[in-house]
Amino acid sequence: MTERLVVPARLEAQRGLGEEWGTWLDALPRLFADVVDEWELIVDGAVMHGFCSVVVPVRTRSGGPAALKMSNDFDDESEFEHLALQRWGGDGTVRLLRADPARRAMLLERLHPEDLTDLWDVEACEVVAGLYRRIHVPAMPQLRTVTSYVASWTAALAEMPRNAPIPRRLVEQALSLARDLVADEASTGTLVHGDLHYENVLAADREPWLVIDPKPMSGDPHYEPAPMLWNRFDELAGDIRGGVRRRFHALVDGAGLDEDRARDWVVVRMVINAHWSVEDAQRAGRDLSVDEREWITRCIAIAKAVQE
Repeated sequence: MTERLVVPARLEAQRGLGEEWGTWLDALPRLFADVVDEWELIVDGAVMHGFCSVVVPVRTRSGGPAALKMSNDFDDESEFEHLALQRWGGDGTVRLLRADPARRAMLLERLHPEDLTDLWDVEACEVVAGLYRRIHVPAMPQLRTVTSYVASWTAALAEMPRNAPIPRRLVEQALSLARDLVADEASTGTLVHGDLHYENVLAADREPWLVIDPKPMSGDPHYEPAPMLWNRFDELAGDIRGGVRRRFHALVDGAGLDEDRARDWVVVRMVINAHWSVEDAQRAGRDLSVDEREWITRCIAIAKAVQE
């Protein structure tokens, strides 16, 4: 009899985000059981989870270690994850062993739990820069474009109230940069991860480090660095400007990116990120929370640091 999946409590709590979450969480144990049976897998460890997925260590019929990942079916960011992993073929990334896109199920190479958070941040940036060079290959035609997302996000940004706690000159700068980037043919055509940060690179047996959990898009390699700047931000206390710039230059120099273009994308992404917090509060008809204000301050600090 198949072992029943117990949905982790923190994932279960996301029922409050909308009806579609409840529908998926209700169906997940049965979907998991069906895939385990059909693929003849044996559960081999504790359930792990991200924001919109579960990952369970398993063994295959031959006894080999693997991991079964099941994601929700309404998150368009992960819709083509299997295609990206197929395209990379394990070159710098976790290997895809089997996929059922209709059920958002993937059987993946088993990796280790260690990630880049334990490395010195600049050293971690150098690792990621080397991985950029490997994963930035021509994009598949099915992928959504970075520019289509950015055009939508900046249209909303342009409507933000002028009294929002984001410097207006920074908003205007981001809107101007975004218009130029969206119109530039070089902003599409490359397979980009979209969310490559310290916890999305895991230790492995066949290589020291491998990339996981892409949010694949057809985009621009220079779009990538921002998550490496906003994560592990507390470590920069006392020298935010210097710390952000050290990370930024390690990524740009190590990957051979154009510094000005990478800087422009960081500014655009950070202002959009700040705006999302404003938008969330507006949508809920409430004031910004303390956490949201801290996040906005972080976004502004990063956007300024890369330009100073």
